[in-house]
Amino acid sequence: MTDPEDLAERVREGDLRIHELEEHADYDTAAHARRLLIERETGTELEAIGDYAFPAEEADPNIENMIGAAQVPMGVVGPVPVAGGAADGEHYLPLATTEGALLASVNRGLGVIREAGGADARVTKNGMTRAPVFRVAGVAEAAETVAWVEDNLEALRAAAESTTSHGELLDIEPYVVGDSVYLRFAYDTKDAMGMNMATIATGEACELVESETPASLVALSGNLCSDKKPAAINAVEGRGRSVTADALIPGELVEERLHTTADAIAEANTRKNLIGSAKAGSLGFNAHAANVVGAAFLATGQDEAQVVEAANTITTMDAREREDGTTDLYASVSLASLEVGTVGGGTKLPTQAEALEILGLRGGGDPPGSNADALAEIIAVGALAGELSLLGALSSRHLASAHEDLGR
Repeated sequence: MTDPEDLAERVREGDLRIHELEEHADYDTAAHARRLLIERETGTELEAIGDYAFPAEEADPNIENMIGAAQVPMGVVGPVPVAGGAADGEHYLPLATTEGALLASVNRGLGVIREAGGADARVTKNGMTRAPVFRVAGVAEAAETVAWVEDNLEALRAAAESTTSHGELLDIEPYVVGDSVYLRFAYDTKDAMGMNMATIATGEACELVESETPASLVALSGNLCSDKKPAAINAVEGRGRSVTADALIPGELVEERLHTTADAIAEANTRKNLIGSAKAGSLGFNAHAANVVGAAFLATGQDEAQVVEAANTITTMDAREREDGTTDLYASVSLASLEVGTVGGGTKLPTQAEALEILGLRGGGDPPGSNADALAEIIAVGALAGELSLLGALSSRHLASAHEDLGR
């Protein structure tokens, strides 16, 4: 067996490069050698980082130059009561975070939703996008290119789908800006989040566009996709899965469990999430949806950078008066671009795979796409619970005391 001490010394002497270690040893030994190197170079003890619970080889598709693992505390909330298009019944939702009080707050909201009879949730739109940008001589060539694309959608679909056994091309939306032509491809990627699938498929289709039109490909991604950046196009058109969850909370339950009223929560939502967000120029109109989305992404192996757009949420809270004069609370969240999958990427790592097992959603669904739809619906209900709890705390003025108790 190769000695990690020897490998580390060879890297220090310049005989080996740090990314070449797997060529000379197994993956765990290579990771050990890198830790030794970093310890000596920085004077830092890496005992916790090196204490990981899975073979390093299993992470090879997910990371380069591995030295160990980041261990983020993981808990569960729930059960999450959801009647969805794909999810049904009660599910425990794993969340990984370092923010004290978060899971307690979400659990409080879920308790209220559960007592109210549960939440409904639906994926309303599905389409992973990739938008290449082409160069043309001017607007005449741009119009020619767009016309060809619109007339040859089936040929482009055949080219794109030749690269995948699962993905389906749904649509191509053209955008022209001067001598630039952007084509926003949208795919049904089934149970995969599908970014790589969409990229490879779009690359194949772009070759056909170049061969049949005056357009010349400049970049396979022209940022109209738009991936890992806050973008209005994702808020309006959606990306990945667009999902909405809602619940009707009886007024007496709001008072008993949240110690406030439906009217007070509705007003707090309007002044904070709607007017305040508009004044700030925010793309999201919510209290803290990113908290639940980000924690669920870390726990279940999603691409954490996509929280930027995946947490783009509009929260609504309306006071609804019953015939007997009691006021109930209608609560909803609409997440425009929740990019999730249950196969591929980080979902294959042992910790994240176990978290998906907790949900009963590991791997591909039957029918294809149903597991990822269910994951999106459950996360949306979790986000709804988080919004309900935080707005209740704000309108009852309990936020600071909760953080003092749980988030020190």
